[in-house]
Amino acid sequence: GIETVAILLRSICFLQFLECLRGIENAFFTLENHFQVNQFKNMENLEGINGTLIWYYYICPREVWLIGHSIESDQENDFLVLGRHIHDIYYKRQKKEFIIDNTIKIDILPDKKVIGEIKRSSKFLKSARMQVAFYLFYLKQKGINMEGELLFPEERKREKVILNKEIENELEKAVENIRKILQKDKPPSPTKILYCKNCAYKEMCWS
Repeated sequence: GIETVAILLRSICFLQFLECLRGIENAFFTLENHFQVNQFKNMENLEGINGTLIWYYYICPREVWLIGHSIESDQENDFLVLGRHIHDIYYKRQKKEFIIDNTIKIDILPDKKVIGEIKRSSKFLKSARMQVAFYLFYLKQKGINMEGELLFPEERKREKVILNKEIENELEKAVENIRKILQKDKPPSPTKILYCKNCAYKEMCWS
């Protein structure tokens, strides 16, 4: 009677759930094949450039140099730790992570099949937008066209990021300028900005 119907309904729902998971896994498998196979010549222009460098380029050129030369910041900085916790908690079971060319690490949100990037705050929105745009631009060079989404869970906000020609041109200039910064023998002199207050490098710059 009723119990039999309930069991049947649960079985149907479970089968539908499995089918959904298979669909997501197939989509990821297709993406992984693209990442491994498609290598375009103009990828050489992006060699050594990653999303972190793009993010800091729009905040602090000095930090670009420090990160680019593998000078480690204070990994126990409260804001770095908090950012990692927010990322782990919010993205648990909601993402699949890809590392591409041992250069960039992106998170795919399976329910939307978009590149997701979580930030603790929207205070540095321009940097966040360009970081996600860089991931989209990088994938476009491999023949993969996707959209991105910024998520600010503490503010309950999200923003879609779409690549266009204007942003591509800006990214190309940013990459060129980042290379010029990294080629210098010394980092740019420190400049007091809003970001300094919570920066993991602040002791190195202002002590």
